[in-house]
Amino acid sequence: MASQASFEPRPVTLEGKTVRLEPLSLDHSAGMLAAGADESIWQLSLSRVPTNLDQAKEWIQGRLADQEAERRVPFAVICLADGKFAGSTGYGAINRQYRTMEIGTWYGVEYQRTGVNTECKYLLLKHAFEDLGALRVGLNVDLENLRSRRAVERIGAVQEGIVRKQRIRRDGTRRDTVVFGIIDDDWPQVKVKLEGLMNR
Repeated sequence: MASQASFEPRPVTLEGKTVRLEPLSLDHSAGMLAAGADESIWQLSLSRVPTNLDQAKEWIQGRLADQEAERRVPFAVICLADGKFAGSTGYGAINRQYRTMEIGTWYGVEYQRTGVNTECKYLLLKHAFEDLGALRVGLNVDLENLRSRRAVERIGAVQEGIVRKQRIRRDGTRRDTVVFGIIDDDWPQVKVKLEGLMNR
């Protein structure tokens, strides 16, 4: 386990059997544009659908600005089977004092309901708890995003509550957010569950 003085999330490459998480960069712009082209990916998101390369670069630049401000560590998800950009994930809401952060994720349609999400979560959580010494990792999901809620529950995250009218969506509707969390005490059991899911 990491020492209590080393909670410092930084860009790093994490690789499993099906995916590689590598630091997000502008080199991923074309891949981001291709993977993010389906409207359904962004339907409940605060981000707009990227329709050209400039918009893809703008989306990435926003994440890199947050990284520079030490609020976020974004990753490109690379599918090892085809070498393509499958989506993006990463750490956000980083609080170094309290050793907490959140994970946010999206995937291209062809990579949804595959083993990609399970292994991404495994790599991120393992790095957070075992390398960085995190005390809590949160996963926040739109109340209406039933698919994502089921995916988060499936890996063993605990539903901690619902924050009502927590955000305003792109279409102006109010979003209630379901708050899930995994703490360091949960991690050994969650790890076993994730490894079981990946080995099916």
